[in-house]
Amino acid sequence: MDGCLVAGQKGRATVSDLIFQSVKWMAEAIRDKRISCVELIEAHLKRIEQANPKLNAVVSLAAEAALEQARQMDNSRPDRLPPCYGVPMTVKEAWDSKGMVNSGGALGRKGLVATQDATVIARMKGAGMIPIGTTNLPEYSLAFESDNFIYGRSNNPYDPNRTPGGSGGGGGAAIASGCSPFEVGADLGGSIRVPSHFCGIAGLKPTLGRVPLTGYFPGPFGMVTLMATAGPMARYVEDLALTLPLLAGPDLLDTSAVDAVSRDPADVRLRSLRMAFHTDNGIFPPTEETCAVVEKAAKAMQAVAASVEQARPQGIEQSLDLGLGLLGADGGASLMILNHMSGTTENTPLFKGSLEAFKPYATTAEGLLGRLAGRDVYRMQIASFFHRYDAILCPVAAFPAPPHGSYPGNVRGFSYTFAHNLSGCPGAVVRCGETAEGLPIGVQVVGAPWREDICLAIAAHLEQVFGGWKAPRENNK
Repeated sequence: MDGCLVAGQKGRATVSDLIFQSVKWMAEAIRDKRISCVELIEAHLKRIEQANPKLNAVVSLAAEAALEQARQMDNSRPDRLPPCYGVPMTVKEAWDSKGMVNSGGALGRKGLVATQDATVIARMKGAGMIPIGTTNLPEYSLAFESDNFIYGRSNNPYDPNRTPGGSGGGGGAAIASGCSPFEVGADLGGSIRVPSHFCGIAGLKPTLGRVPLTGYFPGPFGMVTLMATAGPMARYVEDLALTLPLLAGPDLLDTSAVDAVSRDPADVRLRSLRMAFHTDNGIFPPTEETCAVVEKAAKAMQAVAASVEQARPQGIEQSLDLGLGLLGADGGASLMILNHMSGTTENTPLFKGSLEAFKPYATTAEGLLGRLAGRDVYRMQIASFFHRYDAILCPVAAFPAPPHGSYPGNVRGFSYTFAHNLSGCPGAVVRCGETAEGLPIGVQVVGAPWREDICLAIAAHLEQVFGGWKAPRENNK
């Protein structure tokens, strides 16, 4: 490991010289033969061994399979390498990845091994990535805390007494700590963006329908298809831009996924953008530190954008109740069906909390039709807002990573992400500051449907201004 050279440096590379680089850098270093696939996999396995005992983020390893695949890739390199050749990735343990466990955090699925790949996992493998392990999540991915009866609780790398979020909390903690450079998340209410915010990394929830959810448990059925999609999580915005086109496009299985135009963030002219920002969504007020970071981000964009104004879309203050009203229209009966499907007879307190949150929203068929119409009205209100603005800056959540056990008592504080599951709009997250205690604070960049390019261009600029991801204290040099 210590024998490989890193571009632009004199002397020998250390593990941290490799594991904290971007996916793009890693792929280029392998392409240029500055490092080998095996060296890169070994570096990440060593980092997992060092950091994971305190985090419980990576819940299973595929070390032997990953190293064997890396050896084969080193020994039989094709003439034209795919864009992520030899780069490791972790797999959220709700995606099917052939030969790896997909429990979905449900006790009844403990040890269930996938026999094929989910669409997004197959696409990333086709791009050259090597799965090295699976990461933790809440039961059925239905909480903003990653804890379950199979693997226990994951911890935040910036403070182990706090949550890394959910449902992609294991992935967020693994990426932030250098155990993995990349993971595909899935986002129904903030499961990509909240862990990205709490763990100080970059994440993207694409436009609804951009990326298929085929091979995810629970799958893309019913009300889920009205709000959920998959997307990339990484330390650097450039890696979101690199991997989104690899993930996007229909697979003819997830019927909600469509073939939509893709645009390059590099073509976005920041000087032409009209931007809005808000700190309080009218549902749950953010902390003072959160407000200050969003306001600093807005000020930074004033220097480069055509205009930046304080403005909030009409109707956003009703978005959480409308979204929960759709998901909970059956009073949580569909959640109990998941137990039947998985053979689970004992549920976590987190799952029970989600169930209790849905019960007050039980309604009749007539009431459900009214809520579906309300969703359409809300989406039109958001669309009309984007006639005047190209992007919105706002909080990701009302607070930084809270102590373990806070959810679901603070569920309304997560309404900032939920608003754009309901709208279907893309949302990118990038770290733009931190609390006095050193907890990351991200900013959410929301764009009009199919304009991930604008979200990523703005996020990249904010990353440049504020530094983006920052290593947890134990790794700072």
